[in-house]
Amino acid sequence: MELKPRAEAKIARLLEKGVDIPNPLTLDIGDDVPVEQISAKGVTLYPGCRIYGKKTVISAGSKLGYEAPATVENCQLGAGVELKGGFFSNSVFLEKANMGMGAHVREGSILEEQAGGAHCVGLKQTILFPFVTLGSLINFCDCLMAGGTSRQNHSEVGSSYIHFNFTPDADKTTPSLIGDVPRGVMLKQPPIFLGGQGGMIGPLRLGYGNVVAAGCVLRGDIPESNKLIYPPACAGGVKDFVPAAYPGFKRIVENNILYLANLAALEAWYREVRKPFLEAQEFGSLLFAGVMDQLALAGKERRKRLEAMAAKAAAAVSKELPPESVQARREFQEHLKSTGGAFAEEVKSGETEKCRESFLRDFQKATGGDRRNYIAAVQGLPSDVSSQGVRWLSLLVDEYCARAATAVPSLNLFKNQR
Repeated sequence: MELKPRAEAKIARLLEKGVDIPNPLTLDIGDDVPVEQISAKGVTLYPGCRIYGKKTVISAGSKLGYEAPATVENCQLGAGVELKGGFFSNSVFLEKANMGMGAHVREGSILEEQAGGAHCVGLKQTILFPFVTLGSLINFCDCLMAGGTSRQNHSEVGSSYIHFNFTPDADKTTPSLIGDVPRGVMLKQPPIFLGGQGGMIGPLRLGYGNVVAAGCVLRGDIPESNKLIYPPACAGGVKDFVPAAYPGFKRIVENNILYLANLAALEAWYREVRKPFLEAQEFGSLLFAGVMDQLALAGKERRKRLEAMAAKAAAAVSKELPPESVQARREFQEHLKSTGGAFAEEVKSGETEKCRESFLRDFQKATGGDRRNYIAAVQGLPSDVSSQGVRWLSLLVDEYCARAATAVPSLNLFKNQR
């Protein structure tokens, strides 16, 4: 009996286009996959690949499944992406991003240019800026990481690292900012290094140029830059566990709001700056739409997790908490919708708009309208133009945080930082 692969006609069309499929009988393509969204230029689909989803895009030079079978579902791949084996769903991989075998990359993830990881890396709701590199055997969900200027000078996460993103109270109000958006998008900040066999307990903030020693678990914010960090081991002991006590409740809320504000700034950056660079590429409009979809999904996820924590904190407050803290937690839950609404509308304040317009004008002048190479264009900006861009995005972040803080005055948010 002759064996035929599913969607035989689609596979035949791909072969006719020039897609390299060494063993067509092992390829599975879903009925909803548009063949026209798979490039004919230098794409290789190695044995065992499975391609599903009507939103799937595979650009020129991409290679799937070289080290092990690869499943790609509703992902958008830029030029030269290599996904060497594993499961990839509802994520975006920009030019020359890569992942080794055993990867498990799920919704809300964006790997920008030349970012990637070695074998057995798990990502979900993760954003990696250009050049960020992850070692092997890593769980790195619910975080954004920036820093570095090239493949030779990049932020890195050592092997066997965990971003702890699930609390004893079974919630995920744990997004961590490793770097930030306003400075990170300019691709001029020193790299961040997280030593292997370590971890961090979200939600945390970590500044640029920091080195966290191997084998350490980071439990507190280090927003300062250029520090060697070797936190002490957790003190031993046994004591009563109080559900939904949320020590450091204000800090948790602030870090979540700050993360949401940075997501909003990143959306603005893509909309105002990155869009024409993406649209200059093959399938560029689809890549841009994919990024914006994932950023919207990331914001929705963070708001949902914040609502779940607020409900627990308001309903199960500890007897040890002072009355004003109890009131603040209940007020936070009551006004959470208006807090979340702070991110629903774009910032249009006079100072922010003036700064945006000035930066975009100077950006256009500095780049001369050349949209062929995003990395070179951004890194080639004069320092005063870069600084203007950082100021614009920082004002956006500040405005979003101020809106959220106004909605819950009793928490006194952001009074001791920023």
